[in-house]
Amino acid sequence: MVLTTKDVIANGKPILVVFHDEDDGMWQFHSGDDVDMGDAVLISLREMIELDSSLVELVDLPLGWVAWRNNANSHWYRKINE
Repeated sequence: MVLTTKDVIANGKPILVVFHDEDDGMWQFHSGDDVDMGDAVLISLREMIELDSSLVELVDLPLGWVAWRNNANSHWYRKINE
C-alpha cells in the first residue's frame, strides 16, 4: 500500500513529489500542495502506476530518498531526503 491524497486520486492533480520512507519503506505520492492528513488515501502501488505510468521510472528509488518534478511532463529528479 502507498499513501497519497484525495486531490491526486479524485481531482486528478499531477504527482510531483514522491517519498520512499526510510523508517517503514512506505511510498508517498503527492501533488506538491500542503497535505491535510484528513485527505490521505491508501491505495496499491499498481493503482498509482495505472494513474501515472511515469512512476515506473521511480521503482528503484532507494529507501530514504525523494523524487520530484516541475510538472507532469518533466523529468524526475532524485536526492536523499534530508
